[in-house]
Amino acid sequence: MSSHHNETINLEPISEVAKFYKNLVSTNIPESYELDPTIETIACAENIRKGVIAFRDFLHLFFDRLITDGHMYAKPPKKPSSVSDYPFIGYISNLLCDMGYHGNLAESGDFLLATKFPSCTASVDEKGKAIKPLIPASNQIECFRFLALCGFVFTGIDLEAKKLSFTEMQMIEVSYPSNPIMLTGLKALSIADIELRTTRRYKNDDSLLRCEYMLLKAEDTNILDVLINYMNPLPEKVKDLVVKLHQHNIDMGMTCVMRVLGDIHFAYSFLKNNQRDLSITDIYTRRVWGISISMRFGYCLVIRPKKTDKYTDAIKSFPPDLQEIIVRGYGCDRKLRDEICQWGCQGIRIPLDESILDISGDIEAWLGYEMSYSIKK
Repeated sequence: MSSHHNETINLEPISEVAKFYKNLVSTNIPESYELDPTIETIACAENIRKGVIAFRDFLHLFFDRLITDGHMYAKPPKKPSSVSDYPFIGYISNLLCDMGYHGNLAESGDFLLATKFPSCTASVDEKGKAIKPLIPASNQIECFRFLALCGFVFTGIDLEAKKLSFTEMQMIEVSYPSNPIMLTGLKALSIADIELRTTRRYKNDDSLLRCEYMLLKAEDTNILDVLINYMNPLPEKVKDLVVKLHQHNIDMGMTCVMRVLGDIHFAYSFLKNNQRDLSITDIYTRRVWGISISMRFGYCLVIRPKKTDKYTDAIKSFPPDLQEIIVRGYGCDRKLRDEICQWGCQGIRIPLDESILDISGDIEAWLGYEMSYSIKK
């Protein structure tokens, strides 16, 4: 989230941020799926799929290391833009992507040979303007050291040096002795992150550190499978409720898209009367409700009712607490209630924990009323 709401940002400890990101790593990765032709040239399909699972396991170790040792490496910025704003995590992602995308995988698959790290070097754009490296020189050695702490071995650079200096023809051997096939997974996922994703790659949409294997698939992944993948940390009954709400609203004619902008959103919009193709952002802005995963608020339903005046009698049948939040409505906290910003403009938030189970039927009915009156408009 950005800081344009003019609020004071209180950073969460890096250990808590790492725990949150660890929960976003893909867990239920299938053992067999058809690969995009772009990926098939790296290695045999079986090794690529095994490598992806090995990279998933590496990410678990990586985030565990951040939990225990991250405070020594991940320093907060002077003016954080969100509660999870630790640039070090983005630096590591860029470095991993450099190694995977630009490194040449040995025929044995046991190491990568890297001759350049674009994220660590300055460049000049087409207009002759100097561009600073994505990873500042002062942070580069720390990134390599942290990856070494996580099991990487780098031959060709001195990790005891105060700072790194990359020469034009310098060659660095990158290995991961505890499970070498992980490098095949890193290679595949890095190519997917650069070439196969449909959204622009930037720090707030890091598919690499989420191990989004779906990008490697020849066919698009069903949005329900993606949703289930991200709901993994929730209690089973809550996950069942999410799946039920999703399927019911899809059956009713709603469209669901996933949008990542720091937070992860699954947005549900009614588009049946629309006559043109819409982008993911267009669909997101028209959402009636959604599921949000954020460091600030956790896992939530976020509902944006617009037709409550059409079913006031039905609202009176809901439990008092639910009636209260519906009547309270949503919008800018400052303008509506002269309160500090709680991102009320995004909608009415209901935590996705076991407390929601007691009102699950009422929420289904509520969304049903919103949907039916949206269809009638």
